Amino acid sequence: MSPFGIAVLAVSMSVDAFAVSVGRGAAIGRPRVSEALRTGVVFGVIEALTPVLGWAAGVAASQYVAVVDHWIAFLLLAGVGVHMLWSAVRGGGGEDRNRGHSFIVLVATAIGTSLDAMAVGVSLAFLEVNIVTIAAAIGLATFLMSSGGILLGRLIGARLGRTAEMLAGVALCGLGMFILLEHLGVIA
Repeated sequence: MSPFGIAVLAVSMSVDAFAVSVGRGAAIGRPRVSEALRTGVVFGVIEALTPVLGWAAGVAASQYVAVVDHWIAFLLLAGVGVHMLWSAVRGGGGEDRNRGHSFIVLVATAIGTSLDAMAVGVSLAFLEVNIVTIAAAIGLATFLMSSGGILLGRLIGARLGRTAEMLAGVALCGLGMFILLEHLGVIA
């Protein structure tokens, strides 16, 4: 795979993490740079690991991954999305907002947005590629885009925090539904 192809793949695998991070940054309100870096690291590491796991699964496990990945993605993304919607509508205090943005929610969101990378990893098993280079590129792109997304969300958060959190929740639910419907053959 050419360096350009790797870059395109890395950015495309990172777009959903970027969108979620913008909403997360806006919902948190005024996240610190440390929160942006923490989000970037979690999203980047998980996004880098999932294509390696998919690649390792290879041909033998591809049918099992394909059978359940859309359900896992749907449940994780929809669950986190509904939680974000509920939190935004409720408009709870600072303690509730921090709990809604806990490490567990962050990891669940990162896993939900990275399952497509696992499927890509399975397909890469059929090609002669350096999976370590590709996974590192995906992880780095995701780290940069997620950290940047948090900081961008920070800029719009003071004015649009609850609205952005609702939109991010809807986007997560929509992304989960899209993945589910696409794998079920409803959407071509």
